Amino acid sequence: MNHMPKEATIAKKAAVVDDVYQKFNKAQSAVVVDYLGLTVDEDTKLRKQLRDEGVELEVIKNTYLRRAADKAGYEGLDKTFTGPTAVAFSYEDVAAPARVLFKFAKTAKNLEVKGGMIEGKVASMDQLTELSTLPDRDGLLSMLLSVLQAPIRNVAYALNAVADSKKDDEPAA
Repeated sequence: MNHMPKEATIAKKAAVVDDVYQKFNKAQSAVVVDYLGLTVDEDTKLRKQLRDEGVELEVIKNTYLRRAADKAGYEGLDKTFTGPTAVAFSYEDVAAPARVLFKFAKTAKNLEVKGGMIEGKVASMDQLTELSTLPDRDGLLSMLLSVLQAPIRNVAYALNAVADSKKDDEPAA
């Protein structure tokens, strides 16, 4: 049998921990889930939905996760690293992992959201649930656009009303 020397094994594990640490540091948010019992079809659908939102889902050993979370300063997050664990990392849309995972968990009874972090801080389940209700970037931009258009629309209505009232004031010919 070909065994790796102990030093090489330790170095390999340290590299994995460092990689996970870098992901935690780079991520806008990360959501920890228990995925045990998902069917292959459910897993495939979930991964596609996450990928479409720019979210990376990784199954990582709990010992590596604990070490990386401790190194990143996420005190308390290590309590979520029990049983089969996967982590969804989002580097751009802070709400994407929570939005996709909570929605998917409604139909996939074996997917359980266990915890996570938002913008560098360990999040409570209430915070993650609230985050999951935020619209995606396009939805937020659409909302912003309608808010910005409202004053312009109101000015146009007011000018139109003034013009209409001027027409009503003119004597009939």
